[in-house]
Amino acid sequence: MAYAQQRPYIGFVYPAGGQLNTTFRVRVGGQRLDDLSGVQITGKDVRGRVIEYRRQLGNQETRILRDQMNELRKITSRRPAKRAGGKAAEKGPSETEVKVAKEQLARIQERLSEYVQRPACGSIANIAIIEVTVSNTAEPGERELRLSTLSGVSNPMPFHIGRLPEVSRKPLATCEVQVLGKEERALNRRPPEESETRVSLPCTVNGQISPGEVDRFRFVGRKGQKLAISTLARQLVPFIADAVPGWFQPVLTLQDTTGKEVAYEDDFRFKPDPVIIYEVPADGEYVFSIRDGIYRGREDFVYRITAGELPYVTSIYPLGGRLGESVKLQLYGVNLGSMRLSTPPGSAGKGIHRITETPDGQLVNPIPFAVDTLPEASDLEPNNAPSTAQAVTLPVIVNGRIDQPGDWDIFRFTGKAGEAIVLDVMARRLDSPVDSTLKLIDAAGNLVASNDDHGEPGGGLNTHHADSYIHTKLPADGTYYVHLGDTTQAGGAEYGYRLRIGAPQPDFELRVVPSSISVRNRSSGTVSVHAIRFDGFSNPITLSLPGLPRGIAAAPVVVVGTQEVAKVTVKANWQKVNQPFCLVPTIIGSAFVSGRTPTHKPAVPAEDRMQAFLWRHLVPAADFKVHIFNPSYKAPSGRAANISPDTVARIVAEVRKKQEAKKDAQPVSKGQTRGRLLDLYRLFNAGLLTDEFYFRKVAEARAAEAD
Repeated sequence: MAYAQQRPYIGFVYPAGGQLNTTFRVRVGGQRLDDLSGVQITGKDVRGRVIEYRRQLGNQETRILRDQMNELRKITSRRPAKRAGGKAAEKGPSETEVKVAKEQLARIQERLSEYVQRPACGSIANIAIIEVTVSNTAEPGERELRLSTLSGVSNPMPFHIGRLPEVSRKPLATCEVQVLGKEERALNRRPPEESETRVSLPCTVNGQISPGEVDRFRFVGRKGQKLAISTLARQLVPFIADAVPGWFQPVLTLQDTTGKEVAYEDDFRFKPDPVIIYEVPADGEYVFSIRDGIYRGREDFVYRITAGELPYVTSIYPLGGRLGESVKLQLYGVNLGSMRLSTPPGSAGKGIHRITETPDGQLVNPIPFAVDTLPEASDLEPNNAPSTAQAVTLPVIVNGRIDQPGDWDIFRFTGKAGEAIVLDVMARRLDSPVDSTLKLIDAAGNLVASNDDHGEPGGGLNTHHADSYIHTKLPADGTYYVHLGDTTQAGGAEYGYRLRIGAPQPDFELRVVPSSISVRNRSSGTVSVHAIRFDGFSNPITLSLPGLPRGIAAAPVVVVGTQEVAKVTVKANWQKVNQPFCLVPTIIGSAFVSGRTPTHKPAVPAEDRMQAFLWRHLVPAADFKVHIFNPSYKAPSGRAANISPDTVARIVAEVRKKQEAKKDAQPVSKGQTRGRLLDLYRLFNAGLLTDEFYFRKVAEARAAEAD
């Protein structure tokens, strides 16, 4: 269990994606990444490998590196040996030795230049440098990236593959902690030449925002162009650790040829990532820029901005359809032309799906589309008053719109006393700007029930649960009226919704948290499974892990009644585990929902993310991973010493002789020696120490140890 709690953590990936058919380097910031062994990226035709791991250095390590630098400077400051007439004219290092010393010195200087004694966020101060190769056959879109160590697999982070040319700004160094009253010292100042980047549209730009920084991108615009400039920021790093209010709030602006600000966005409708849609009025150079709303910044303030005369869908109508039936969609947005979107196939099943491409394979920004099995109807105007209420037959899903500001849509149905009824609005969950409110009123005008916002435990990154929900029993036989409106009194063609009216449809979903666990061989690890219940579902749910290989076991667990969370324990008992390995099992929940045949549903992997130190969100992930390892296994050293035994023996003898001469030297404890040896080993294995320096410092540490 102690090992399971020490899961590797990554807090940012920069750049958070790349172009098809390219190879590029990526910085990943995190903690508990020692013994880094691999990179895992979901999907096909994208692979990554570890190039270097840069731990946050300690004070003792920096002293060791400075000692090494002093020795290297002595070598580089001496003249190379010269020969005259076959004999050495003067003693000195060879040209090769001087060259090697200069290269080593440059590596150490670069490493020390990144040293920050008090990083703004220690949980992202350890940096892994990885190389990512994207094949030209890779599927564009969002992936997930994880790092694996000998003892675990990290949390996933979004990683995007695109088709457009990519521009990435120089990575940020680790930001220092801000001291109250001396905040300016924490500014991560870039040189003036890096304040603005010239780009050619269309393209995707990548960057990180440092404290007080504004990143600018200059491009040439042509009159009549309809530009779409869209941002990924909060979608890349949803909630930031140790930050208030707990996220990067990107602000996007556009300036014209005279420098005048012509567009400003700090969000897109209810989403925190801004989008600017702008028609260019004249030829010339324009600049779009991005910053944080209150000028904060850090390495994990990562963004990707896609800009150009590109198709961008802002809304569709209707927002869903019946399973197996074709739906003709109305598209709203820019640069769409005669574009059509492919709706999910009949095999997709009930639920919310993402539409990402057209029938001819053209990609668009992901659009949610709901699929259900109930009969469907359309909102028919006028239905703004009880006298003109639209009659519906239950059960039904009504696809409608709040056509104009202040509009109310009213639907009429007949019910019986004691009959259970559910009114469920899907709008915000489908990216609609509607902030719904619901009222159920009887024939006499009495309010039976009402609701504004209803929480959705499986809502992922949604921070405003604006969809309405009512589950009640009808008090008497008669006619009832459902009033649906927008709480902000807004409306328009893009204010769509889906309203379900009918008897309860008890059902459930599952989330398994976290999305990866580490299990030591001959031990166990535990995950939490959250049961999300709909329409009053209260039947027991049996959790199991079918198809586990021999040596891995998990006993079934029953989630009873209205229980929301259950623990599932995975045990590992392999005969022999050398190198760690990873399984991708599926937790299945089985329950009687309706009828005599049990329903089987997979638990969706998720990460429990916290917003502003209070609100928690279950953010879905692609896979559930179980990492099996043996803590006694040690990976082969990444660096072999190139030094002869005679040289080592000479170094040890010299060190012992000097130590014996220091009669009043204060001995150090075994614990101190172990710490120093570990620091030396890590620095040597990272290629920062020469062989002779390393063995001399090791000998000095052992000679100084108390008996």
